[in-house]
Amino acid sequence: MLSDKISKALNDQMNNEFQAAHEYMAMAAYCNYKSYDGFANFYFQQAKEERYHGMKIYNFLNDRGQRAVFAAIKEPRKDFESLLDTFEAGLAQERQVTKNFYHLSDLAWDEREHQTLSFLNWFLDEQVEEEAMFDTHIDYLNRIKDDANALYVYEQELAKREFVAEE
Repeated sequence: MLSDKISKALNDQMNNEFQAAHEYMAMAAYCNYKSYDGFANFYFQQAKEERYHGMKIYNFLNDRGQRAVFAAIKEPRKDFESLLDTFEAGLAQERQVTKNFYHLSDLAWDEREHQTLSFLNWFLDEQVEEEAMFDTHIDYLNRIKDDANALYVYEQELAKREFVAEE
């Protein structure tokens, strides 16, 4: 049985994942509004991935005999200065998620909750990929700057992104 402390922290993170999906949908809306449909697709897929992460935690809580408790989702940021700004906001969000999983791992370690530690390792590995992906997109956008042709090609690549949940 999970302690109340770990159960609450997992519930908090589950809600953070659904909040992150909400934030990415707001970024998609910004991109669609600015006619950057390929970039919007990137954020749609990112939102799907965050919901998948939230459901992984939901299922883990249920598997451990705990109740998943949903909290209110706050209004996401809706105004961005540029495409680059959306990716910088996304990177900041992913860095916070990493810190959250470090905190969860510390709690599980302190309580010698090995099953939870094993579960959290997947997320820690995933966060390496998430942060690296946003870093790369920021590098690309800084390199492209105002090159409309390069931005067009880049957007076409992002339009192909599709999140497929692991089996």
